[in-house]
Amino acid sequence: MVIACLGWGSLIWKPDALPLAGEWFLDGPELPIEFARVGDGGELATAICANAPPCKVLWALLDVETLEEACEALRFREQIPEDRNDGIGIFTASSSPVGVIAEWAFPRQLDAVIWTALPPRFEGIEGLIPTVDDAVSYLAGLSGDAQEHAREYVKQVPAQIDTPYRSEITSRLGWNQ
Repeated sequence: MVIACLGWGSLIWKPDALPLAGEWFLDGPELPIEFARVGDGGELATAICANAPPCKVLWALLDVETLEEACEALRFREQIPEDRNDGIGIFTASSSPVGVIAEWAFPRQLDAVIWTALPPRFEGIEGLIPTVDDAVSYLAGLSGDAQEHAREYVKQVPAQIDTPYRSEITSRLGWNQ
C-alpha cells in the first residue's frame, strides 16, 4: 500500500518518529492553509481553514504497511488523543473519488493520503479562526521564550506556505523570513 502524508508546518522540519520513506516533495495539492491554531507551545500554527486561499502543500511517502499504522504514527507525532476522531484527515483511492486531493493523488498512484486535520483554535476555542489583526496582536503579546518559539515557527514554515496572515505577521512584527 502506497501512503503519503501531507504537511505544511512543523511536521516538515521536525517529523520526529513519523516513518518517512524519503524527503518531502514540494508539489502537493493546493489546500486552504492559514496561521490560525494556537499550538500547545504558544505558536500560531498552520491549519486548514475553509476560507483561506490555497497553498501548495508538501508531501512525503510513509514507510508503513497499513493505513492504520500510518494514522497511528501521525496521531502519535501530533499528540492527538486516541479518543479524538477528527484529528487525522484520510483520503483513500477506493472511497474518495473526487476532490482536490483525489485529483492530485490519482496520477501519483497513491492508495491513501493522510494529514493533520486539527481545526483552527484561538482563545481556547476549537474552530475559532482569528482575524489577521487578532493573530498579529496575539503574537505581539507573547514574550521571552514563547515569542521566540512562535517567531521560529513562522520562519521555519516552508516559504511556499505563503499566506496572507504570514505576510502581515512578518511585516508588522519584523519577523523576516
